[in-house]
This record gives sequence, C-alpha cells and structure tokens, in this order.
Amino acid sequence: MTARLKIDFVSDVSCPWCAVGLGALEAALERVAPEISAELHFQPFELNPHMPREGQDAFEHLNQKYGSSREQQAQAREAIRARGAAVGFKFREEGRSRVYNTFDAHRLLHWAELEDGAKQVALKKALLKACHTDGENPSDPELLVRLAAEAGLDPQRARAILGSDEYAAETRERERLYTDAGIHSVPAIIINNRHLISGGQPVEVFERALRQIAGAEPAATALA
Repeated sequence: MTARLKIDFVSDVSCPWCAVGLGALEAALERVAPEISAELHFQPFELNPHMPREGQDAFEHLNQKYGSSREQQAQAREAIRARGAAVGFKFREEGRSRVYNTFDAHRLLHWAELEDGAKQVALKKALLKACHTDGENPSDPELLVRLAAEAGLDPQRARAILGSDEYAAETRERERLYTDAGIHSVPAIIINNRHLISGGQPVEVFERALRQIAGAEPAATALA
C-alpha cells in the first residue's frame, strides 16, 4: 500500500536555495515512488517583506544584508549553480541584477492553490525560473499574469487579483503562522504537519527522510 504524505514547502520565489530544495525534493519523490506519494503545498515566506516594488541592486542588497564582497558573492553564485545543475535547475551565470518584492507572487500562489494544486506547482516552478533563470521581475503584474496563464490559470482573474488586495490578508496570515512556529529561514519543508526538514538539502537527504517518515506513519496517512 502506498504511504501518502502531505508536504508544506515554505519558501520565497526570490530564494535560490528554494529552487535547489524543490528540485532535490522532487527528485527524491521520484526515487521513492510508487511506495510513497505526496501532496505538495507551497506556503509563503518573504525574505525581504519591506522591499519596494522597484527592487534594489542585488550586490548592494547582499552587501548590506550580509556584508559580502563581490568575490564572495561570485563564489556563492558558482556554488549554487552547481547545486542547481545537479537537480536540473539552471541559474543565470551572472546571477540576479536586482532583488524584488514578492508579495504579489505569493498572493497568486495562494489563489492557485485554491484553484488546483497542480496549477500551484506549475506556477511556483514558473516563478522560480523567471527569477533565477531568466532574471525577470516577480513584482511585475504583466509577468505574473503571463505566468499564471501559462500555468493554466485564468489570466483575467489573475489580473483582477493583482489589481486589488484580494488574498492579501490570507497570505499575511499564512506567513505569520509559519514565522510564529519558528521558521525564520527557507526553504522549510514540513511533512504531515510535524516533521521539519530545513534548507536546500541533497536528494539523498530528502529520500532518507521521506522513507523514515513514511515508515513511521500509518500506511494510508490521510491528507488534510
């Protein structure tokens, strides 16, 4: 009998390690199938909640936040590119030019989950690619509408949401839920509401954790 898991993937679309972590998690899920299956839900987290819509120069932002030099940032980009390549995710060689606000992207992801879980997954992947492969601006409403349409969602509905404050309160509430639970860095992967895996771990780490958790759970864990 297949063990069924609920996975909440707490992340920000601007976080490169979230792209790596998602790729590794999906690779691990392929390895454990069909013995283990999972329902994936993306939950909001903002690394830079006060970032203005126009964003900030990426070097300037990282230097101010972490004190990192250009050489250190270049080394970090090379390391993340290698980790991404290992799970099939391509990062821009030159990295991001700017860091942007991602709240509207999270509002659309909240709506997408209500519409169709598979479409939320498709939208999340499209947003990560737009940010880290294509160097696009995830606060640009035209980009968000286009990505929503490509994920199979209604573009006119997406545009209406972005032109209002719809799902803003719900998204803030979700963010508070996870920060109040002690999550202050991402990705944070929560399995069946009680098992936490932190960071963009290698495929093998996710695979081992999935097998251990599934083995300790009832064979037909109900998805809430």
